[in-house]
Amino acid sequence: MKPYEGPSWWDRVRFFVRDRLRSGILRLRSEWLQILQTGVAACVAWFLAVLLLGLEEPTFAPIAAVISLGLAVGERGRRVVELTLGVAFGVVIADFLVSVIGIGAVQSGILVVLAMTAAVFFGRRDLGVNEAAISAMILMITFGPVGTVFPPERFLEALIGGGVALLVNALLPINPERMVTTAAHPIFDESVAVLEETAAALDEGDFARAQNALLKARAIDARVSSFKEALAAGHETARIAPSRRRALEHLEVYAAAADQIDLTVRHVRILARSALGLVRTGDPAPEPLAVAVRDLARATEALAVYLEAPGGPEEAHRLALKAAGGAAALLREREDLAKDMATNAFIEEIFSAAYDLLLGTGMDQAVALRTLEEATGRTSGPDEGAGTGKDSPDTL
Repeated sequence: MKPYEGPSWWDRVRFFVRDRLRSGILRLRSEWLQILQTGVAACVAWFLAVLLLGLEEPTFAPIAAVISLGLAVGERGRRVVELTLGVAFGVVIADFLVSVIGIGAVQSGILVVLAMTAAVFFGRRDLGVNEAAISAMILMITFGPVGTVFPPERFLEALIGGGVALLVNALLPINPERMVTTAAHPIFDESVAVLEETAAALDEGDFARAQNALLKARAIDARVSSFKEALAAGHETARIAPSRRRALEHLEVYAAAADQIDLTVRHVRILARSALGLVRTGDPAPEPLAVAVRDLARATEALAVYLEAPGGPEEAHRLALKAAGGAAALLREREDLAKDMATNAFIEEIFSAAYDLLLGTGMDQAVALRTLEEATGRTSGPDEGAGTGKDSPDTL
């Protein structure tokens, strides 16, 4: 039999090019509106500067529009205004500094330091205002001073450009649902990957693989922060833009699940860490534990599908309860494991993860707790499981 030689270099190149083309087309499909927004804003800012200021070749109006709009997409209203003022005052500060200290290598460094200091001071440490101001100053260095300490034309151009960016952002808003969904996808994808890796580590008794899963789990927290920022920005966009008001109902579904998404990430991390104790000897963990973790992974995928296109959450319910029920059955069948602290802690975390997945679909706390008790054949104390919606049952 001829040994397998793998793909040729030409096949690898062809696959690479095809993959890059496909991913490029997908990016264009998701970003075309932002590209159109920016082009329209630059065009309108140019004509308004000519019309209102009598300039033949306005420079900073379209530049300010592009900078402000590029940074304003997805930002809340107050921050967008700060971006606009940051660009406008950045132009003035840059012209003043260049007129005083001139242009050169040392002067450029001094200018950037002073620009960052002013942006942080006036922008309340807002990175968007910071970047807008510094961008305007870099542009000013490029085009050089106009010979006056306070150039009103450039200041007014920057205001026109920023104002146009605000108007375009309101009249041609990005899709808030897509923005939130795009931010949520990595959370679910990476959580599922960690759960799969954890299950594999349990199957193989692989301590190194469990450690790798834990490292991946710890990196998901940053995704949650980005998701919450996108959710807040999406709400703001949907409220301000009349054409996006219909998105509010869908965004409310994500908002209702936001705390449970955060808790789900926490459970994924705890499960990955707890798995280290189960495989520390190098022996595989009991098979039902890996099966339960994989069921949690499938339930997490089902929750993502439900949130992206709200419909029936039954599949997420079924898989979450299946994970909890399978883990509970293991304790009933194996008395030796029922006395093992590491196994019990791991299973309790599966119960908690299942509970928060149920809440993530909008299920009432009391109903979720009762449903979970029925699936596991266990009961909770009178005060356990009750809380603010952010608490998970420690013991069922």
